Amino acid sequence: MLTFSQPHRVTYAECTIGNHVYYARYLELLEEARGEYFRSIGIPFLRLQEQDTVFPVIACELQFKATARYDDQIRTEIWIVELARVRLAFRYRMINQMEKLILEGTTRHVCSTLAEKPKRLPNEVVEALRPYLNAANPVVRRNDLD
Repeated sequence: MLTFSQPHRVTYAECTIGNHVYYARYLELLEEARGEYFRSIGIPFLRLQEQDTVFPVIACELQFKATARYDDQIRTEIWIVELARVRLAFRYRMINQMEKLILEGTTRHVCSTLAEKPKRLPNEVVEALRPYLNAANPVVRRNDLD
């Protein structure tokens, strides 16, 4: 299983007056990492959107383990835990520069048109994401992909 890793330095704007990242900002950081992940596999979201394909979030779960603070260098690791006909799910782990676990999480997505009609995952997306599928614990229906 491959894991994509996205670095980020925490900005002052992401923090509360108590100098920790505001909880809702973590979702923005996961979105940033997911966008870079797709760009790294050669399929930027903008190109997919131009092809009438988007991946709205239908569920998310975050478990906060520690706080990230202003100027921390963090990295978000991403891999695939579900790859089905119209669904995909990502698992995340965020770690700071001291290798301390900040959060773990999952986002679940549906593949749809811009008009919000479900559609099959494009073959190029399936093939590009398959190496990142967690083979030890997949939630995949391989016959749904073929």
